[in-house]
Parts: sequence; C-alpha cells; structure tokens
Amino acid sequence: MGVFTYEDEVTCSIPPAKMFKAAILDSDSLIPKIMPQAIKCVEILQGEGGPGTIKKIHFGEEGSPYHFVKLPSTLLSLNPALIPLVKPHGPIHIGSKFKSMTHRVDAIDKENFTISYTVIDGDVLSGGIESISHELKVVASPDGGCIYKKTSKYHTKDDA
Repeated sequence: MGVFTYEDEVTCSIPPAKMFKAAILDSDSLIPKIMPQAIKCVEILQGEGGPGTIKKIHFGEEGSPYHFVKLPSTLLSLNPALIPLVKPHGPIHIGSKFKSMTHRVDAIDKENFTISYTVIDGDVLSGGIESISHELKVVASPDGGCIYKKTSKYHTKDDA
C-alpha cells in the first residue's frame, strides 16, 4: 500500500474559535444551507460528533462541467467533504460526480481546534484509493485571524 500526502493552508480574518465552530462543529447543518448544490445533506449514522462518529455526506447532483461559481477561498476549507468538488486554485464545481462518502471521526480536540477523520466508504474511494485520512487544525494568525491547516493522506490499495 502506498500513501500520497497533500498539505494545504488557507488564511482568513476569522478568529480560530469562530472558524473551527463554523468549519467543523456546525458544518453538517451549515454547508447544506449555504451550498445545497454541492452538499445535499449530512447524515449521522453513529455517534454524537466525537471519536467513533460515522457520517455519510450526500453530494449534490453533477452540474454542467463548465458551470463554476467563484467563492471566497475561506469557503473552500469549511468542510472536508468539499475536497472532491474543488477545482485547483479557486472555483467550486456545482454538484459532484460522486453520490456520497462516509467518514469516521478519529479524534477531535475542541480546545486546540483540531480534528482527524478517515473516509471509509463511498464512491470517492475509486481508482485504487482504499481510504483517505484528514487532519485539520485551525491556528491563530498574527493579525487576529486564523490559518486553516489541512493534511490529507490518500492510502492506495495493494495493487494500485
């Protein structure tokens, strides 16, 4: 099995506690409200948000391959479920070629604004990908805003 790592950082003027609350703690209800074409709904299959919680994200239907909208860069980091929808360096494709994905919360630290979770099922796990693990951390920036740091590890199947 191989592992491919992707790291990204997004800076914004929102304080860390507020960003963590919106991007992580409230995202299950927030994202479907502000971007219903991208995320239809988030279904909690097991747990109450802590380690061991299993969530199923239902994506919006795929739109025209040329239909893009420009959104502020801070929205790109609001929810890990948006990763399959992101066009490099900017716009988000409305809808998704994927129907759903299921992930398990591995750890969450509300005081230090960190969460880690693993995508364990769904059609996002295709093309030789066995699982995808994400580690997210929101840290204070010198200007009073925050830096949203994300590390994603794509674990390939033995034969990939």
